[in-house]
This record gives sequence, structure tokens and C-alpha cells, in this order.
Amino acid sequence: MLQAAGLAKFYGPRLVFKNVSLFVDAGEALLVVGPNGAGKSTLLRILAGAGHADAGTVQRHVEPERIGFLGHRPFLYPQLTAMENLRFWAGMFGAPNDDASLTAMLERVELAAVANERAGHFSRGMAQRLNLARLFLAEPELLFLDEPGTGLDRRSAVILHEEITRAKERGAGIVWISHHVEHDLPLADRVIGIARRKTVFIGPAEDYEPEAVC
Repeated sequence: MLQAAGLAKFYGPRLVFKNVSLFVDAGEALLVVGPNGAGKSTLLRILAGAGHADAGTVQRHVEPERIGFLGHRPFLYPQLTAMENLRFWAGMFGAPNDDASLTAMLERVELAAVANERAGHFSRGMAQRLNLARLFLAEPELLFLDEPGTGLDRRSAVILHEEITRAKERGAGIVWISHHVEHDLPLADRVIGIARRKTVFIGPAEDYEPEAVC
């Protein structure tokens, strides 16, 4: 579903990383790990088509509208209710936007009880759950997740894992940046570690060596 070869990125004269190559198959989660400042978010944006590399190639074998991206900024309108946010995004995605379909999605992320409350009043965990509902409305085939678990309460983290598992089961490919590696590793199929401006580990999740990624 996704293949990248020889990626390099500079910010001015400063090298962020070089010679990064990877692939993601259907139904597979690739966990991206590394220290702060290693360029993980930059890499994710390049892979998703939201940024450009200074060298290398990226091939995405899905249509652009079948790509989902969850970054640090929630794409929610705080003055709209949870239901109104989903109805807006369903219209953008061409997904069903009737009350029953949207309520079912809110039930999946345990927000049906606050469907008519404004998103601006939500906690971090609730907002991220609504963001997940927004993302999965279109059932994307290729998902890019940038630290989706940051700041989540325990129940929200469980729901996040449930939705990632559901996406894998329906055959979506996932590229997932995590700072909670020990917690997220069981859901990963493979891991790529970025440090010291290069790939320092890539392989099956069960072979991941955290001491190499520092």
C-alpha cells in the first residue's frame, strides 16, 4: 500500500534524516519510534503527501481520498456539537450523514451521550475520540497517526487501540508514531526507529531493540 525509498530531508543546511526506506502492506501497522527531534513527524507528513522530501521517492497505492491523517491539531470546530462536527466531515468525505449512522459512530467512541454538546467543551481525551470518529467516517485504506495517544485518559487509550485493531482487521495499512512504545508495540507488525539522522532499526515488532533507538 505504501513504499518509500531513500528519503532525505533538510531544513536549510541541517540534515534531518537520510536514506530512509520502508513499506507498509494491507492490514499492517508500522510503528515509527525515535527521540524528540529525530524527524518522525516530518517523515510522516512526507509519507502522507503533506510534505516533500529532498531526495527519494514515495509510492502510495491508494487513491488520495482513501488516505487518513491524524496529527497534533484536531480538525474539529469547537463551536459545533459533536454531531454537527461529524455531519460536516461526513459531507466532506461523501460518507452517510444521517442521524443513525453518525450516532453509531459516536457510540463506537463512547460519545453518544454528549452528541449535542459543543466540541470546544470536551476534554483532551474526548476531543481525540471525536477526532478518531471523524477520521474513521471515511474508512481510509491508509492511515497516518502522529502520536494519537498523547494526553489520553485510560479509557480513551483503550478506544484508540480498539479502532486501530478494527482498521487493521478491515485491511487498512497504518503508519503510527508512538511515544508510548511499550504500550503500543503489541499492535504493531513492524517497527522503524529513526535516530542520529538515519534509520537505526527496522524489522518485525518482536525483534525491536529499544536500546538502538536513542
